[in-house]
Amino acid sequence: MELNCAGFLLLMFCSAYSYQLRSGPRYGAFVHDPELEWERMQTVIGEEMKQAPAPEPKFWKSVARSQTPVPEAKKVPEFLIVSASDLQKEVFKPEKGARPLPSSISKMLLEATAAPTTAAADTRPKLVEVLCHVDRMYVRVRKEVFKYKDAYKYIKLGSCPVNQGTKDHYYFLYLLKDDCGFKKESNVNDLSIRNTLYYKPDGPVLRAMPFDVPLQCKFPRFFHSFKAGFYPNLQGGTIRKMLQPKSSFTITPLDASGNEITGSKTYTLGQPMYFQAKGQDSSGSQRMYINKCFMTASQDSTSNPKYTVIDNQGCMIDSKVTVLSKFLTGTSKMVQKFSVGALIFKDTASTSSTRQLYMHCEITMGSLTPTPSSKACSYDATAKKWKELYGDDSVCTCCETTCTSALPKASRTMISSHSWKVDLSSQNGYAEVDPQMKSFDTDTFSLEDPDMAEHRGFLNYWDHDY
Repeated sequence: MELNCAGFLLLMFCSAYSYQLRSGPRYGAFVHDPELEWERMQTVIGEEMKQAPAPEPKFWKSVARSQTPVPEAKKVPEFLIVSASDLQKEVFKPEKGARPLPSSISKMLLEATAAPTTAAADTRPKLVEVLCHVDRMYVRVRKEVFKYKDAYKYIKLGSCPVNQGTKDHYYFLYLLKDDCGFKKESNVNDLSIRNTLYYKPDGPVLRAMPFDVPLQCKFPRFFHSFKAGFYPNLQGGTIRKMLQPKSSFTITPLDASGNEITGSKTYTLGQPMYFQAKGQDSSGSQRMYINKCFMTASQDSTSNPKYTVIDNQGCMIDSKVTVLSKFLTGTSKMVQKFSVGALIFKDTASTSSTRQLYMHCEITMGSLTPTPSSKACSYDATAKKWKELYGDDSVCTCCETTCTSALPKASRTMISSHSWKVDLSSQNGYAEVDPQMKSFDTDTFSLEDPDMAEHRGFLNYWDHDY
């Protein structure tokens, strides 16, 4: 919406003489010809303020050829400046169905069709003129106001001196960002920019009386726009889009025997949980990759809080926290298995004895050979390095920094598992009111640990993919 305004003030009189400025500070909106610049801005502001009629309505050819007479459109201006009290935004809120046009809106439209009244042109020369635009305030003063040629030395717009001159005018051509003392005032109906034009002659005697003229630019905030909207430029052509099922990927929680968990499953805090992401590829020339995975307490993947276990284009970042989190091998490259230690969100620890969680993963397809953009890397705490599940470990180097994605967002698929629960009440050695994650020392971790018996059985069962 264009901001517009105009203003002029003052009455004074005197004799005229000619003087071209040759000295003094020269800053602000620098121009070679101040009169041409003034006329240019007058034209710009005039075009923006002109209450031109809205464009004629356009019709499709099929309508134009119809024999049905088309009623003549109302003649309305492009816009009208209104006050905040006349907005009535709630009337224009979109809603289903149809409703009668409120009488206040009918009145608004009918008033807009009335011919605007034009004020009689004032032919008297203006001694002080002001032009206001979005980023500037221009002021000019007729030289006939003053009685001697050095008067320009004592005229200021706020703190800024005259910076241009012709035989008839002194000019102040300044941007609002210039340090001239412009004061902004935010009102309900407009933004106001204020300054003062000062004339303070120096010396022991006065040859003309000092004066100051307050200047103000008002930028309206609200408009009623009657201008027609955008008309699409239709072009011929054919757009083809590949039809795909809702998702060719799935992610499923598994038990320690490698079987899918179809019903409700409850884990103990710290117990290993197993997941399997599966895709379809009849050619056998591709591999499925998990770019990222995170848990939420809601089925909505955009909800908070969330805990990320895989990120950075296939880095199992949770494997740096616990040895339970890792990618697991299989016989099919279109099946990716991984394990994660059961956890809960700290903020929900005191609400109940069980917590319901969901896993959400972003899946992509890629070549059989992993790259920094498509990989399955877990952190080996013993070797203190990242390792790729099937390929060269060098692709995991970026897991400590940022791994860039080589695939467009449209080629990535977000999938979600069904829910599972984590039970706090039966966890040995943990108080219900202050649950903590069970941790494992990487130097003492062993499948011989009785708590890891289920984990050992799961790895034994996962020699084959089903």
